[in-house]
Amino acid sequence: MSFTELSGAPTPESSTTAETTPARPTRRTTPFGALLLRLHFYAGILVAPFLVVAALTGLAYTTTPQLDKILYGDQLTVAQAGERPLPLADQIGAARNAHPDGGIATVQPGDGDQSTRVTFSLPELGEKQHTVYVDPYTAEVKGQLTTWFGSTPATTWLDDLHRNLHLGVVGRHYSELAASWLWVIALGGVILWWRRRSASRATARHLLVPDLSAGKGVRRTRGWHATTGIWLTVGLLFLSATGLTWSRYAGANFGAGLDALQARAPEISTTLTADPAAPTETGGGHEHGATGAGGVVESAAFDRVSTAARAAGLSGPVEIAPAAEPGSAWTVTQVDNTWPVAKDRVAVDPAAGQVTARSDFADWPLLAKLSGLGIQAHMGLLFGPINQILLAALALGLLSVIVWGYRMWWQRRPTRVDRRALAGTPPARGGVRGLPLWALLIGVPVIAAVGWALPLFGLTLLAFLVIDVVAGAVSRRRRPAAIPTSPAPAGS
Repeated sequence: MSFTELSGAPTPESSTTAETTPARPTRRTTPFGALLLRLHFYAGILVAPFLVVAALTGLAYTTTPQLDKILYGDQLTVAQAGERPLPLADQIGAARNAHPDGGIATVQPGDGDQSTRVTFSLPELGEKQHTVYVDPYTAEVKGQLTTWFGSTPATTWLDDLHRNLHLGVVGRHYSELAASWLWVIALGGVILWWRRRSASRATARHLLVPDLSAGKGVRRTRGWHATTGIWLTVGLLFLSATGLTWSRYAGANFGAGLDALQARAPEISTTLTADPAAPTETGGGHEHGATGAGGVVESAAFDRVSTAARAAGLSGPVEIAPAAEPGSAWTVTQVDNTWPVAKDRVAVDPAAGQVTARSDFADWPLLAKLSGLGIQAHMGLLFGPINQILLAALALGLLSVIVWGYRMWWQRRPTRVDRRALAGTPPARGGVRGLPLWALLIGVPVIAAVGWALPLFGLTLLAFLVIDVVAGAVSRRRRPAAIPTSPAPAGS
């Protein structure tokens, strides 16, 4: 995971050591190693700022479960759980009285100390909704929040900060760029460190433990930078892959791939074989009407649908969604995102209270399962607090690796009076010209395919190459003029 030259060039430390230890033959860098080194250097220097922002905002997002409890505990939970919750019709009636506008989008019955969540959709809110929180044992309205797919305002704000810096569609480019290059930098660093350690015939332990015998300077910094990166590699690859699945451009390509492979989560049929009796609004008691996605629905239907879903085996927290169109089945979905997850769904005839279709998580295609679980883990939900701790450790580790990388860049700067510089020079160019023909014939199509699948990676890689070629041409043009020529001896 080095952001600096690892080709074995002499340093102030190495020159001091050479006085007391026998000199070893200089390790010759292969064209592939030189190319990877230069790419890793420039990618680290230029992409690292985006990774810093992603790590800091992701670190903040890991605190959202605890933050929600602090800010919204009065709405999300009840002070004392009762023995038995009231009928959903009573709870929905209380929520409707507190929020007369909009249609009911979903209802998530409360269980234990959790409040019942009645979510209303309004056209002026766009993707956001109003959620009314009701005590399931007393039907007391605990409060109302503007939510986004069930997320509280604080969680929504931090989620937007991490995804797009509150800049909308334009801001999504930063996070996709970071995710697109993270895996390249991580794998490149592993290869470079392995090459360096294998050349010195170090054991596997030296790949994972920094060389504490090294004194101050770039060698010691590099040891911490590289070995920490090795420990983080699997986690960083996971964050990169899962982050790309819902990015703007790479995510769209990933979705198209799932469609082509028929690997998405299966849809559940809400078609009813016969037109059920239309629910009627009868006024008072459990039979008062509630406006839903498909118009006015009978509040008691929520109890019938919930009872049918529980009888079908849907345990734990569930979410009830009225039909989008009249005459269709309602859906009930398990919403337990902690491991082992519960994601089964049933469609229920709201008039008859009978299950008409079912979709179990166990029957999902493998890619659909993996992508769903990966997203939950990326959000810190899959394994509860342990998941949050692991994500926080990854974020802090990545920040440390980046700081050490920039420190190495500064430590490698020339310090002689006549050659002072703010930072070290980049690794030498020319790796591409030294590659064998077979490597180019294989590598170019592979890189092109990866660039097509990850468009921001492909565009920025192309930009790196163009800038590097132009800079090299300018450097070669200036070099002859910068070297004074000596007059030819007389008579030559």
